[in-house]
Amino acid sequence: MSKVSLPRHVHKITSRGREYFYYQEGRGTPHEGERIKLPNDPQSPAFWNAVRQAQGSIGPTPTDTIGALIDAYECAWPSLQRKLSEGTKTQYRRNLKPIRKAWGNLQASELRPKHVDVLIRKIGLEKPGAANNILDALRAMVSWANGPVDLLRHDPTHGVKRFPKGKGHEPWTDEQLAFGEEAFSGALRRFFFLSRYTGQRISDTVRLNPNDIDEGGFSLPQKKTGVKPWCPIFPELEREMATWQRRPGPYLLQETGKNAGKPFSSNQMWKAFNREREKHPVLKGAVPHGLRANAVIRLRVAGYTALQISDMVGMSVEMVEHYSRYADRKASGKMILREYQEQNEDKIVKHLENGKQK
Repeated sequence: MSKVSLPRHVHKITSRGREYFYYQEGRGTPHEGERIKLPNDPQSPAFWNAVRQAQGSIGPTPTDTIGALIDAYECAWPSLQRKLSEGTKTQYRRNLKPIRKAWGNLQASELRPKHVDVLIRKIGLEKPGAANNILDALRAMVSWANGPVDLLRHDPTHGVKRFPKGKGHEPWTDEQLAFGEEAFSGALRRFFFLSRYTGQRISDTVRLNPNDIDEGGFSLPQKKTGVKPWCPIFPELEREMATWQRRPGPYLLQETGKNAGKPFSSNQMWKAFNREREKHPVLKGAVPHGLRANAVIRLRVAGYTALQISDMVGMSVEMVEHYSRYADRKASGKMILREYQEQNEDKIVKHLENGKQK
């Protein structure tokens, strides 16, 4: 059996080549609790619900509900052939909560597309991005449940539409970039340069350290996707890094308060940036993720293909092309203007050659 993460107080015993599972609090201590036999399949809803009963649930717990299905799905993650990153697991847990809240006690076989559509549209009226994420998490679970585990035999997400993608995070304006380069200092300045020239998410930028340098570029598995891009350290970033104090650990360390000297979390870095943004009207509308768009646009203008940029930044080719449209439109406009000017200059020259110019 593939390795699974067992809940607290659950123990596996192997006897004569077979695995048995038991729930027992305080095992091996003077305060051992009752030893309760559990089902032998830790990936089944029955197993997880038996654990919940052992933990103190009163009365029989159904094993064929949406809530039980979610429990079984989360329990099966370590054994999936296509591994989920920790970031994806966190997102799925968060986005399956509204599903559990709405239909946790509903029999899984009774959930229909019309139910899902109503919930997704209701959430999407105010938060279309969140609605899409919830639908994606539900679809991932349904796909697993309809597979070899055979816990579901229909698709309650069939025909349910995602909300159209928004325009994405806006890249910083030239004025905002110039301000950041001129005014930022300390850890915020380091964050600005690392984000601008590597195009990494905030969750990865705060983890960058000298050990991630590989032959002139950064190589770090992304927290969200597990993808390991190779980001060249461009001259602009290299010159800036040359001014940084050499020290072990992440480049970004907190500078004040009780956590001074400790690494930033994504949330702490966001808060530090937000405090600075509130001081300067020029930064209105700027967000850290916008620097990711700036990195893509910069590489596109330099002539790199979407696939090359994807390898450098660790972004899907689709998203690279989405952000690159800004640069492509500008380049197309300049080309049209140049051709127009050349055509008109050619007409003027011909007039002069024919002596018809007044």
